[in-house]
Amino acid sequence: MRIDNSTFERVEEFKYLGTTLTNQNSIAEEIKSRLRAGNACYHSVQNLLFSRLLSKNLKIKIYRTIILPVLLYGCKTWSLALREERKLRVFENMVLRRIFGPRRDEVTAEWRRLHNKELNDLYSSPILCG
Repeated sequence: MRIDNSTFERVEEFKYLGTTLTNQNSIAEEIKSRLRAGNACYHSVQNLLFSRLLSKNLKIKIYRTIILPVLLYGCKTWSLALREERKLRVFENMVLRRIFGPRRDEVTAEWRRLHNKELNDLYSSPILCG
């Protein structure tokens, strides 16, 4: 493409302000990239989320101020399909399970993972942009 004296190459995708844009307007690669970045961020603060010295409220604040902005950068421009939304929710549930820890079952007295409904009840703030 040529405009005035400038020539522009046609590309399949490119990065603009940290967001990957594609000629198909597919958000799948951007979600994968954001999940990788969010996962790297999670692992960088993992020792804080494991710590018994920090309260759950402080761990939630760490999640909201450090991990979520990395994960959701540019999300206002996303048109999410159910598949991508599910991937984001799986990531969120993984982090929340780390923060809230397991629960002791009252009937069997065994430790178990929290169910998604229990996580939603404990953490009522939705992950997705709104």
